[in-house]
Amino acid sequence: MTYDGSHVTEILLESDSLDGFLDGLADFALTRTPAAGACGITLSREGRHLTVASSGDGARELDEKQYGLNDGPCLQALRQGEELIVTDMLGEERWGPYPVHAMANGTRSSLSLPIAAHTHTAGALNLYFAKPDGFADADLELLRSVAAQATGAIALAQRIADAQEFANDLETALRSRTVIDQAIGIIMGQRRCDAEQAFTLLRSASQHRNIKLRDLCAELVAGVGGRPPKEDRLRPRP
Repeated sequence: MTYDGSHVTEILLESDSLDGFLDGLADFALTRTPAAGACGITLSREGRHLTVASSGDGARELDEKQYGLNDGPCLQALRQGEELIVTDMLGEERWGPYPVHAMANGTRSSLSLPIAAHTHTAGALNLYFAKPDGFADADLELLRSVAAQATGAIALAQRIADAQEFANDLETALRSRTVIDQAIGIIMGQRRCDAEQAFTLLRSASQHRNIKLRDLCAELVAGVGGRPPKEDRLRPRP
């Protein structure tokens, strides 16, 4: 079967957030894997494991059991960046009490596919089946593509977040520069000196008073002008 990704594109166009897109992927993976009873998507954020999307009954509970144990097929796939297949929980000796817990909750087999492997937002797409070897008829090509789509979406979201953080840092820097320039102008007028000498005086005063240069300059400008300094802000292009 050839997978063209058109359904995933539709999910992306209909989603207004990363979590919404991942919810759509979980629904899609489950509907395209009829033998599965549940699907969950796990991500690791700041050292914590979270089920950020789920579909069907029981995926979130099975995922969270593994988080509590800090072990299980989902976490192993996430950490190692490899597909993890559990053919039958009965007789499974890995992951401590997890297999018994899974069977008690109606799960006999599972499939975990890595998402964003070996990154700080690594995760896994997890499918749970009520019968042994339940994934035997699953479309692995499609499921791998879904996991790849999730990886791409997470990478894009991270790039957007990084770009926003850079923009915020740049705005803060420009605002600080504006205040410092205003203070330099005041010192130049008061001391009849050039800009370099004025900046040296301000920096020396900042070090002597153990106060940040920007805060010292803001204090000076406010004292002279009688109000807080005007700060330039980044504006969107017209």
